[in-house]
Amino acid sequence: MTQSVENHAEKGTAQAFQPREEPLFVVGMFRSGTSLLYALLNQHPQIALMYEGDLPHLQALFWIPRDTTRWLRRWEFWNTALARHKFDTSVIPDGIQDLNTAVRSVYTEYARQKKGATVWGCKSPTYHDEVTRLSRTFPNARFVIIWRDLRHICRSILDAAETSPFFNRRGMTLRAIVGYYDLKVQCDALIKRGGRVHQLNYEDLVRDPVGHMKSICEFLEIPYDPRMGNLEGADRTAISDFRHHSLVKGEQIVATRNGSSGLPAELRDKIERYVKMWRKQYDGAWPACPKSFETTPTDPSLWERFWDRVVYDFLQFTHHAAPVVFSFVPMKVWGKYRRYIAAKRIRRLLEKAGPHKEELIKRAALDDALLKSLGLSREELLKSANSERPR
Repeated sequence: MTQSVENHAEKGTAQAFQPREEPLFVVGMFRSGTSLLYALLNQHPQIALMYEGDLPHLQALFWIPRDTTRWLRRWEFWNTALARHKFDTSVIPDGIQDLNTAVRSVYTEYARQKKGATVWGCKSPTYHDEVTRLSRTFPNARFVIIWRDLRHICRSILDAAETSPFFNRRGMTLRAIVGYYDLKVQCDALIKRGGRVHQLNYEDLVRDPVGHMKSICEFLEIPYDPRMGNLEGADRTAISDFRHHSLVKGEQIVATRNGSSGLPAELRDKIERYVKMWRKQYDGAWPACPKSFETTPTDPSLWERFWDRVVYDFLQFTHHAAPVVFSFVPMKVWGKYRRYIAAKRIRRLLEKAGPHKEELIKRAALDDALLKSLGLSREELLKSANSERPR
């Protein structure tokens, strides 16, 4: 089902391998710099995080007893995490039937195979509203939470939506705005309970990567490694080749391309209204960015806050319902459903491209692996892009 991790440790060293008891979770909103942070952290020889493995998100897989091979197969079908990480699962023991043991067994084994690292865990924006649950499942877990100017997050989401079916979905910027606050609430609650949390801002990280990686190493109680201060030689093989990953795939740490310029005025104003309200709530301490507003915002109205919350809660309900349904329906049925939805999103993406459809397809903006998994090809998309849309 999977291939062995490159440069994995010899089996004879398995007995000497002593991973840490607690996992490390790197969390932030979509497009907030979590991928950059992941790449820099994994430069350390004692850190081996999975990239959006998301097994903790699939807790419903363990609501009924399943053989290890069955939940591994379903997990792979969910997001190809095992193939992306070239992970050999043959050494995962049989009889694992609970989430805690499954995550610990798989993620520590990946860290061992990858480079014998003792710090194991996962980076994923999916966890932005699951911090509380994760801290209960793993009471000793450490969390590194990254923040970014919400205007820049939404600008980056809109840029990614031009070529990514995932970000082209409806409500992504609203999920970022309301979810930003939800992450803060859960982060504060975790700290209040004595949880181990380290927070940083993306803007500060790109300005001083060495200083902030040293701070994270202090938090993790490991010595700093100079390789963590840059992207040279970083392993990013688990990260897809979508255009919105081009910066983290490079060798230089780049702050941003467009900042908040180009944001629709309505969206910019909404963000600034919320930021102003939050600053009042937190006595100016949060959010740290933006440093200044482009307008003179008022607080969002009670109706705006109510409606945004209703829509957000609905979107998050469907987001969390998906893995529950996935855990119980036949994989063949789910595969047909996923192919239908993904193809629909790709075609909507192409429709928005207007006269630039052919350029969008030809320039590899659409991931070849994704198209292959959907049973589609660039030739088919080019043909459909030039044909009349069926009624």
